[in-house]
Amino acid sequence: MTELWGIDINTWGTWLGGLLTLAIYSFLYGDNPVYKACEHLFVGVSAAYGVVIVYHEYVIRDLYKPLFEPGELGLAGPKLILIIPIMLGLLLLSRFVPKYAYLSRWPIALAMGAGAGAGIPLLVQGNILKQLHGTMDPMWPTADPSLPVESHVSALAAFSAVLVVVGVVCTLSYFYFSLQHKGALGVTAKVGIWFLMVAFGAGFGNTVMARISLLIGRVQFLLYDFWPTVLNPFGPTP
Repeated sequence: MTELWGIDINTWGTWLGGLLTLAIYSFLYGDNPVYKACEHLFVGVSAAYGVVIVYHEYVIRDLYKPLFEPGELGLAGPKLILIIPIMLGLLLLSRFVPKYAYLSRWPIALAMGAGAGAGIPLLVQGNILKQLHGTMDPMWPTADPSLPVESHVSALAAFSAVLVVVGVVCTLSYFYFSLQHKGALGVTAKVGIWFLMVAFGAGFGNTVMARISLLIGRVQFLLYDFWPTVLNPFGPTP
């Protein structure tokens, strides 16, 4: 057990975490120097942690060892193809030299193209094809004994399928601006607004619940970890 001035090092860590938590929540009273100091500390520690992770997980594991220590990874020889991404990465540093800043456009263009090529199919799959698939579910309850059980459609599932189709059609009609929203189009557009409001409300509620979950975690830490160490600093770490 490591101790500092007669107090377990884990207790010091709990104190530090508790004090920093209280300092962050001091913003509830108002913007103050203590909160700003903790905010800067959080950003600095996060950036430093990210740099260390990138160095060990990518630079050392994925670049240095395959090139200079291939035997440790079970490779027959150096992975020379990695010289290309290394050179592209070094070209990014040319932005610090105005005369050669144009060289950084090549790796940036490659990164943007690769990112778009990998992201667009995922967006189409998740936002378009999944939505289309949801509008193709059976919209009438069935319980045919001649069909397998997994093919049966309950009344609730059929109602959900109808609700999805109505929501999609009405929401799309709201964004149809080639005609004035009057008559039947006006009615479906208004229904689409309600579907949009429900969707945005659900998204906002999910965000709020995530923040409440973080708050609950911090309150539990203060009550069950930090406060007992304040009352009994020389006792065993909870």
